Amino acid sequence: MERTKVVIGMSGGVDSSVAAWLLKEQGYEVLGVTMLHWGEGAADSASDFVQDAKRMAESIGIEHYVLDFRKEFRDCVMKHFAQEYQRGRTPNPCVLCNRSVKWEALLKRCRDLGAEYVATGHYAQVKQLPNGRFTIQVSATGEKDQTYALYRLTQEQLAHTLMPIGTYSKQEVRELAAKVGLMVADKPDSQEICFIPDHDHAKFIQEFTGKTMPEGNFVTKDGTILGRHSGITNYTIGQRRGLHIAEGHRVFVTEIRPESNEVVIGESEDLFTRQLVCDEVNWMAIDGLYGKLENFMRVRAKIRYAHKGAMCSIREVEEGVVVCEFDEAQRAITAGQAVVFYQDDYVVGGGTIRHSGPFTR
Repeated sequence: MERTKVVIGMSGGVDSSVAAWLLKEQGYEVLGVTMLHWGEGAADSASDFVQDAKRMAESIGIEHYVLDFRKEFRDCVMKHFAQEYQRGRTPNPCVLCNRSVKWEALLKRCRDLGAEYVATGHYAQVKQLPNGRFTIQVSATGEKDQTYALYRLTQEQLAHTLMPIGTYSKQEVRELAAKVGLMVADKPDSQEICFIPDHDHAKFIQEFTGKTMPEGNFVTKDGTILGRHSGITNYTIGQRRGLHIAEGHRVFVTEIRPESNEVVIGESEDLFTRQLVCDEVNWMAIDGLYGKLENFMRVRAKIRYAHKGAMCSIREVEEGVVVCEFDEAQRAITAGQAVVFYQDDYVVGGGTIRHSGPFTR
């Protein structure tokens, strides 16, 4: 009897390694794929994470492939990241990478190899709802839940996706790895943005674009000049460190104005608002609200990865454009970040925050 074939993305970490082991134990024919995303030169194929993934595949007893997607990653993710910061926005590169690079690459490899599914080591669960649509459900371990970064996956992608560790906690995954002899059981999790290991976003953007962002003015919301900033790519909404402004109390970045090259400084209370507008909306659990008799829904929305979520009402005012009104004001709603809508632990959909405040045409 022919086994169902699955292609799994392997990063050399404990999550994807345990996911691959679980799939093999469940009777699938598993093929491991490691994707090169960034870096220069052929030496990357011998990097630590590639070698760890190769060793894990050998330990589990599955085939392993290395695919070079650095050009796609550079053109789609890194370029977008730099452009968004130059526009005064704060993007989330993982959201774009998941849909446009990782899943696209895995699905292509899946079809090339005659596989039916792709799989990953994400802490999330793929579910098909009674209405026939696919969505993702929060994982069993809340602190590691990764549904926020997956909201842009399409129905086609979800229909061919398996996430085998979504019902496990991180501790359970590590314990299982140790039990079955996977040497990465204690390997630390990767942190922050993979292509900016030193966390210096402004330096990366300067090196990537070859452009030095000009200095400009720190101003109050009414235009009073407070000092000079070192380029808008150094700042994000809600930031208070590294401002070097002697106001005698804590002040924060409350707005970035790329058209005038100004960074607006204000008080903590200036960061709170009850409304946001998002666009580039991707619906999962439903096929949208625009044009429906009831163009309104109550959801819990997350405005950043670490946000716990807050109750709000959403309306789709134009196709792909949603207005979100929170029951209580939220802090530091940031243009460029994702907002993801949940009902009953399922992802309803989500979009990219255009701005805080009311909708205007």
